[in-house]
Amino acid sequence: MASLELRCTGEEGIGRAFYCTMVGRQIVILHSFIKKTQETPARELKTARTRLKEVNHGD
Repeated sequence: MASLELRCTGEEGIGRAFYCTMVGRQIVILHSFIKKTQETPARELKTARTRLKEVNHGD
């Protein structure tokens, strides 16, 4: 299962959503946030990775 990223621009800034696809054509949104800087904060990536592990292991 791959983790993917969706980017949207709005008045508040650049919105990011990390998601994954699963068997059966399900899409799971792992984490979303408004990006304020050029670099994606490590905290946001960690949250998405933790949730991806939970989805993979059925926690």
